[in-house]
Amino acid sequence: MKEELGGKLQFELDLSQPLYEQVWNHVRSSVAKGVIGLGEKMPSVRELAQMLQINPNTVMRAYQELERDGLTETRRGQGTFITSDPIKVATVRESLAQAAVEEFLARMDGLGFTVRDVMQMIRSKGGNGE
Repeated sequence: MKEELGGKLQFELDLSQPLYEQVWNHVRSSVAKGVIGLGEKMPSVRELAQMLQINPNTVMRAYQELERDGLTETRRGQGTFITSDPIKVATVRESLAQAAVEEFLARMDGLGFTVRDVMQMIRSKGGNGE
């Protein structure tokens, strides 16, 4: 299931994973990459649910997780907005990067490579180790 949001977000939902997690992760990732800007207004729960053709309760749960993360704030009568705090975004970005590194290292470990092996591979691809 693929849907574009306001020309900025492109959702591709996979029915094998909880939908609220996919929406939550996609928005987090888009904010971390700068696809969604600081202080930007998010679509209403109902609008996003209609765009993605999913239950509004699913979107509401994703929005609640985003607010719990400090990435969004709800302004009564105005809607949901991405935080204006760059430190919160940097924290989420760092968290996403750390999770990606951990996942990568776990996959490499599953293939029988040590961290030392991985570091050698990275250095050889970088040429001068940078």
